[in-house]
Amino acid sequence: MAPSGLKAVVGEKILNGVIKSVKKDGEWKVLIVDHVSMRILSSCCKMSDILAEGVTIVEDINKRREPISSLEAIYLISPVEKSVCALIDDFKHAAFTYKAAHIFFTDTCPDGLFAEIGRSRVAKVTKTLKEINVAFLPYESQVFSLDDPTSLYSFYSSKPNEGKDKMMENLAEQIATLCDTLKEFPAIRYRKGPEENARLAEEVYQRLTAHKADNPSMGEGPDKDRSQLLIVDRGYDPISPILHELTLQAMAYDLLDIQQDIYSYQTTGIGNAKDREVLLDEDDELWVQLRHMHIADVTKKVTELLRSFCESKRMCTDNANLKDLSQMLKKMPQYQKELSMYSTHLHLAEACMKKFKASLDKLCEVEQDLAMGENAEGEPLRDAMKSIVPVLLNNEIGAYDKIRIILLYIFHKKKGIGEENLAKLIQHANIQADSNIINNLQNLGCNIIAGGRNAGNMLPERKARTESTYQLSRWTPIIKDVMENAIEDKLDRKQWPFISDPAPIKTNQTAVSSARFGHWHKNKSPTEYRTGPRLIIFVIGGVSHSEMRSAYEVTRATDGKWEVLIGSSHILTPTSFLNDLKSLDQVPNPDS
Repeated sequence: MAPSGLKAVVGEKILNGVIKSVKKDGEWKVLIVDHVSMRILSSCCKMSDILAEGVTIVEDINKRREPISSLEAIYLISPVEKSVCALIDDFKHAAFTYKAAHIFFTDTCPDGLFAEIGRSRVAKVTKTLKEINVAFLPYESQVFSLDDPTSLYSFYSSKPNEGKDKMMENLAEQIATLCDTLKEFPAIRYRKGPEENARLAEEVYQRLTAHKADNPSMGEGPDKDRSQLLIVDRGYDPISPILHELTLQAMAYDLLDIQQDIYSYQTTGIGNAKDREVLLDEDDELWVQLRHMHIADVTKKVTELLRSFCESKRMCTDNANLKDLSQMLKKMPQYQKELSMYSTHLHLAEACMKKFKASLDKLCEVEQDLAMGENAEGEPLRDAMKSIVPVLLNNEIGAYDKIRIILLYIFHKKKGIGEENLAKLIQHANIQADSNIINNLQNLGCNIIAGGRNAGNMLPERKARTESTYQLSRWTPIIKDVMENAIEDKLDRKQWPFISDPAPIKTNQTAVSSARFGHWHKNKSPTEYRTGPRLIIFVIGGVSHSEMRSAYEVTRATDGKWEVLIGSSHILTPTSFLNDLKSLDQVPNPDS
């Protein structure tokens, strides 16, 4: 499946702006990357696309490499000391490692490092030196990550953090390169309250203005003056990242051991079980179709799709299941790729259902009632304590699942609970070893202890929703309300102030500017420009899978008039979120 959205824009920027820009017919080049640029590259470009553009080998700048003095090298690296020193070392000795250097930095290179390059021998053989402004990972077509899993600690640690200002500046620059890459110059808003929201918004504004000075066409085009960037903190919705979600992607990442988006499982064949590893990404069309579906619909949908695939290939199948599939694979080896794709997703869905049936169905009901403040019939929850005690006393339920329930109970109470009550809950649940997770949520501004330091911080009022849902999936992430209100221009301007006054929504000037830029999209590929406005949301401290799903749902509901992008420093699963919270009152390990 061809990359779309954010991945396509970044992929094109790297292929056209870096690799093709220095390509010469009949000449091969070496591509040198560091850890950061390799992550960006592999998220949006295929190795075959890079090799097709005259690159003979891709190498890691920090590893020992054989000199190839007959070829020129393209350095796509981040502007950090380690990478710049390795670049300088390549040309330190009389025999240069490569014939010449084309240097592309992922974002702005600090003056000190720039001067070092100027003083070194690299300067003599540098043919290109550019900053490409891509300091983020396109994680999905509408999701970005700044690839920093330590971010929650950096913002909310109980320990003093000397590096916080520098970290904020870097973060702001990364967000600015996202807007630059998308050719957007959005109005910036932030959730009023937490000081870091306003500070980050201000930093982003300054950097965006600097990017606009270098690149005046940012934000031009019809309707682009309506684009907005919203900055929101994780404490605004602490519920979404801890609920058990039952849509495929969120559920799989919560319950199964998926590392670096790779799902590992054993295939079941008669007497020949094999280990398989599958990358869950947007190259897999079936994954894109299924990832936001409720688990109850997934198996049905895969079976349906498999059946119509078999019929189209004249293969007979009565009940499409995993056993049938392994038989079909033997008979029809030419369809190996398609059939194993169906088999993977049947496996994935079955593995999720197995975990769910083992312990989760009752748990999910309690969670949803607490989050919604009412039961499936819409009756207000009278005695929340009665529903959580059996969960806390159940020895088969793990510590983190109990903590999730206790937190939902506290949020349900709205004003927090007394310290004695909390101590009793911790004791009943027998989770003393992890109880600091609950208290550390106060660092995010959440009201945990009644009358404590966050007294008066209330979770936002919710939008009434009438669409029918599964009983165990009634909760809607709070950020979805925000997305819809922002698009309809109904977001409260006091609670979501603008950093600078936004352009009026409709003025004569819009007509003038679109006439002036009437030809602005000539010679541009369709992926690079979206003509409608975009809503970009940045969540400080991690974004959950259900919030990612909301971006796609809201985009679809506008019939593509708007595109909603959401991102954060990193993608959260409930376990990783609780682990992050657990670390907030600890001194970080320098090696981790």
